[in-house]
Amino acid sequence: MNLLEERIKKDGKVINNEILKVDSFLNHQIDVELLNKVCKELASKFNGVDKIITVETSGIAYAVGISQHLGNVPVVFAKKSKSLITDEKNLYVKEVKSFTRKTSSQIYIDKSYIKENERCLIVDDFLAEGNATMGLVAICENAKAVITGVAIVIEKKFQGGRKRILEKGIHLESMAVIEKFVNNEVIFAEK
Repeated sequence: MNLLEERIKKDGKVINNEILKVDSFLNHQIDVELLNKVCKELASKFNGVDKIITVETSGIAYAVGISQHLGNVPVVFAKKSKSLITDEKNLYVKEVKSFTRKTSSQIYIDKSYIKENERCLIVDDFLAEGNATMGLVAICENAKAVITGVAIVIEKKFQGGRKRILEKGIHLESMAVIEKFVNNEVIFAEK
């Protein structure tokens, strides 16, 4: 069992055999030492990356951490809301559904931040149904960028996101893969 899996067992809380609450160390309050170790391990699985792409907000810390271990490549995050300086004619836009929030929203990336043929690594803290990840895949495809892979901190394999990514032929690495929840206990996939 790796360090992240041990921490999930110790401090994670399963809610209704559906949601894993890890906000005490992963995505509300962050254990920076754990983040650094997770990011170093995930970064070691990829090379030749020009940009790291994520969605605000929880994925940003992990994208930045992985960037540092890949030589400080730029990090671009899709925004969930527009501001007064947004040029709507110069955006890649995709609608994505949030599993935990049970809502849909549009994500935006300025076209000047993803170029044709750039090698992009998609990073996120969680993979469940894969909606956010597939939204970022669609944006990268619209930009004619090359997707070098997807790096995930915690994956809930049983919710289908993995299958969607692999069906597109994209390299996927997850630090902790949850096979299922049983009686509000985490069962990790065998390696």
